[in-house]
Amino acid sequence: MITISNITKKFGKLAALDDVSINCNSTECIALIGPNGSGKTTLIKSILGMVVPDDGSILFNNKNIAHDWKYRKHIGYMPQIGKYPENMSIGQIFDMMKSIRKDDTISLDEELFTEFGLDKLLNKRMGTLSGGTRQKVSACLAFLFNPDILILDEPTAGLDPLASEILKEKISKEKTKGKLILITSHILSELDDLVTHIIFMQDGKLKFHKPFEALRSETGELKLSKAIANIMLKPTN
Repeated sequence: MITISNITKKFGKLAALDDVSINCNSTECIALIGPNGSGKTTLIKSILGMVVPDDGSILFNNKNIAHDWKYRKHIGYMPQIGKYPENMSIGQIFDMMKSIRKDDTISLDEELFTEFGLDKLLNKRMGTLSGGTRQKVSACLAFLFNPDILILDEPTAGLDPLASEILKEKISKEKTKGKLILITSHILSELDDLVTHIIFMQDGKLKFHKPFEALRSETGELKLSKAIANIMLKPTN
């Protein structure tokens, strides 16, 4: 579905991405993890077309994304911090996005919108919302157009425990539909029951990309946080 081949991106002398190659397929729920500054955000922005790599290529369904921006309609993106016009209401934001993305062939997915109770807050201005409610808006917009790919950047950041569980349950539902889901999170315990594969990056390089079960078998650890710690603490020769 997404084929990343030897992409490199430098900002000045800093190599944010250094010859990274990854294949991401439908039905996979992938945890994209690594320390701050590892290249995770640059990789996501490259997939979204927000950053253009200096070298290499990114294919969506075997077609170079550099020559076809329409691929983005297949992606639902939830940023870590959503930025919206402060004077617009929640209802106006959703009406605007539906108008921009108008497509009668798409069945809108408004399940989260209802479960989060945003249908009762339609007149609330974005500038008056708490960080958690803004996060709910971002989550609902990511799922709204029933995309084939979901890219969720720190999706539970700022959410209360109930909202976090609602969102994780929604992610699980979408996983069963065969979608490709890419999640970044610093709270690795939240990913144990969700992810099928792990991508670990460090200093702009891909350290490994493997099934979660293979990582568990290799380390003898069931929890992702302990498995990653096991890998990182191993001496390098």
